[in-house]
Amino acid sequence: MAQHHGQVYLAVHGGAGYHSRESEAQVKRALKRACTETLKSIDVSMCSALDLVERAVTILEDEDCLNAGLGSNLTESGTVECDASIMDGSTGDFGSVGAVSGVKNPIRAARAVLEHSREPDPLGRIRPMTLVGAGAHTFAHSSGIEIVPPESLISSRAKADWTKWTMRLERSKAGGPAVDDSESLPEEAMQDTVGAVVLDARGNMAACVSSGGLLLKYSGRVGEAAIFGAGCWAQQSSAGGMACSVSGGGEHIARCSLARALGEALHDPCDAHEVLQDVLTRKFSRPLQARGERDPQAGMLLLTKEASESGDTRARLWCGFTTKTMAVGYATWPGSSPRIKVLRRETTSAGDDESHLYITS
Repeated sequence: MAQHHGQVYLAVHGGAGYHSRESEAQVKRALKRACTETLKSIDVSMCSALDLVERAVTILEDEDCLNAGLGSNLTESGTVECDASIMDGSTGDFGSVGAVSGVKNPIRAARAVLEHSREPDPLGRIRPMTLVGAGAHTFAHSSGIEIVPPESLISSRAKADWTKWTMRLERSKAGGPAVDDSESLPEEAMQDTVGAVVLDARGNMAACVSSGGLLLKYSGRVGEAAIFGAGCWAQQSSAGGMACSVSGGGEHIARCSLARALGEALHDPCDAHEVLQDVLTRKFSRPLQARGERDPQAGMLLLTKEASESGDTRARLWCGFTTKTMAVGYATWPGSSPRIKVLRRETTSAGDDESHLYITS
């Protein structure tokens, strides 16, 4: 069994999609704040992996430059409906909420669902691991999660985007001129998720994800961030473990159960780089392209732990995506300052599966 010597590894992401040069600095500041504030707790060494990922994503949900919590994309009806999930690698326990409004931090509601699922039911009923809509809101309120007026989660940026694209949608529905490529939804509006992965001081792992979903989505739509096996996954054994958080096109990711597929493909020993490439190509892009999807969009932040030759735990971080960019940050405790990057995939020739991927080495 590998020995873990108390170091904490945290990685966060601000979505896979397209981050403009103009928005890059603001997104980087948000990711840096999540890393810094999460790891400056009174005693990080005593915090569980679940506590740490929940804390990191709570901070990201409070940033209006990101598509989660405050700042979420608006539905076609002009409201905020959020999805979030969290998973414990040491037990496999999972909790999520979907299409929930008026909850300041959806990831906290997802954590409450996870904890509730661990409690025995007095009548022997199976506890839910996912709650949606009004039921999720009621449960969050009864669990002491902060409830806010739904309109307070609408940022000025999200409102401006909604107003602009609603006018064009209404014009199209009224039989106006067809929307050309220059008027299609902006790439930046496609960012679907924020998330975090952690290896804690005890050697346990956890992952979580939170999303406002797609701009102008139908009310009631539940994306990959709330679906078991799609938006996040964490698992561990005496030999090693992994935690991943996924971002991108929710329906595509859910159809492939992308996070779970990565967990199932990783085994010890294996080359995580090759596995990540294989999963994004063979289990995601190719099947969707065979269905007629021209450009499937996904990004994966992966943290692994494995035994080194000396028997100690070694943590490694990977990021792979098919989108134009993915924003990531990472830090250790005790350790140096957070490192924040907006990774950009170079444009390459079409027709080559690997040319559509960016994987860190």
